[in-house]
Order: sequence, then C-alpha cells, then structure tokens
Amino acid sequence: MSPLVLYHNGNSGPSRFILMLIRSLNLDVEIRTVDLRNKEQLKPEFLKINPQHTVPTIDDNGFILWESVAIAEYIIATYAHESSLYPKDIKKRAVVSQRLQFYVGTLLQRVRLVTHPIMKEGEKTIPELRRAQLYEAFELAEGFLKGSDWIAGDQLTLADLAVFVVISTIVGFGADISSYPNLTSWVERCKSLPGYEENMEGVKSYAALFKTMYNGKI
Repeated sequence: MSPLVLYHNGNSGPSRFILMLIRSLNLDVEIRTVDLRNKEQLKPEFLKINPQHTVPTIDDNGFILWESVAIAEYIIATYAHESSLYPKDIKKRAVVSQRLQFYVGTLLQRVRLVTHPIMKEGEKTIPELRRAQLYEAFELAEGFLKGSDWIAGDQLTLADLAVFVVISTIVGFGADISSYPNLTSWVERCKSLPGYEENMEGVKSYAALFKTMYNGKI
C-alpha cells in the first residue's frame, strides 16, 4: 500500500495540525509541498484533486479529502481508531469535538480577521475590536485549561494539536499570552509533542513573512 500523501504548506496552521497528527501516530507519509505564494494551488493538476484549492489535502490511495478536522477524524478512524487522541467515550469525544469547533469557528477565524487584512489587503493597523476578539479567544482557551493539563480534559487529544498550531502561529506573529498562565503552561507542555519542531519551522517562516508587512502590536 502506498503511503498517505499530504499536500502541505508550512505557512498553513491547519496543514501543520495534520502533519503533527501524522507525526504523533508515526504514520508513513509522502509530503508534497504546495507553494501557495506562487499559486501552485490554482494549477489545473491541483484543482483536479481539490477544486477548493486548499491545504491540507490528503490522498489515501485514491481517496481525496480536505478540511483539517475532517482529515483528522478520517485518519483516526482509518489508522488509529483506538487512539486516545479521539477518545471513544461519547462524552469525552463530544468535548474534543466542541474544542475542534472552537478551533475552526472561533480561534482560527479571529486570528484570520487580525492577520489577513494586513497580509492580503495591505492594511497597516489592527482595529481594536478585532484585537479584543482575538484576546477573548485566548481567554476562552485559558478557561478550557482551568483544572486540566490539556484543552479537552486530562489527556492529550486532537484538540490540543489543532489549537496549538494556531496559538503558536499568532504568538510567533507577536501576540502576548503572558497574562494567561494556564495557556502559557500548556504551550510549554506542547513542546514535547511529536512534530513540534516542524510546526515551529513553519511558524518561523510565516512570522517572518508577516513581519515584512506589520511589526506593531497584536
């Protein structure tokens, strides 16, 4: 059987989430880098694979899937259905799923509302409302970690990988989470995760690009 193919770009937090999951499960993978800045995602050969032209995208022996949460759930179900990263207990799994919804619908969106106008539209300032909404998302994550070491309870799950790639990115861009002790301690724990160094290489590259456009307060 051919290895799982991951269409990947290190500047993409969701793509790094899937790479960290693959590393955590020690899966055989072929990584195919998609150069987003040079519009490789819009080439006909990639559009044939994924007409939404996004990363991450996987090809599992002809089965194509994109969107990071869907990919993560598929990988667990296919390759690691006993993994505690997505617990079988219905209530524990529901909490993990809720946190994954937070990652997609709140945290990632609020990060993008701060960063994308600068990177894609040439904005030079961050509106205070959007900054406040970003830090409100940090406050929510701080609350998730009250009384527990991990985002969805007492064990590492998919939610930690997903939230970590986003938090590490925006901190790399210059956000200050020092006033959130639970979140700060959790980030330190995440340094032991498989794929951590690869994630941080992507953060460093993306942050360097961001700081050519904006180097003020986040």
